[in-house]
Amino acid sequence: MVRGVLPWVVMPGIGERVKEMRLKRGLSQGELARRAGLTQGFIWQVEAGRKEPGKRALVALARALSVSLDELLPVVNEEAPHA
Repeated sequence: MVRGVLPWVVMPGIGERVKEMRLKRGLSQGELARRAGLTQGFIWQVEAGRKEPGKRALVALARALSVSLDELLPVVNEEAPHA
C-alpha cells in the first residue's frame, strides 16, 4: 500500500499533481497519454478533476512521468480525525 491511500480512497489533488508533473517535464496531454497507453481525453478528465485514475492508470502515469507512486500521489493529511 502507498501511504495508506490504496485501495480505494478518493485522492483529492491527483489531477493537479499529474498536470504539474506533466508540465514540469514539458509534455503535452497527448504525449503523456501516448507514453502511458491512455487516451488524451482521459488525461484531460483526470487533470480537470472529472475522473479519478484506477490502479493500472496510476501505475501507467507514474511510469510515463518517470516517478514513483509515492511521488505521484498527493500528500494525504494523516493527522486528520477519522469519522
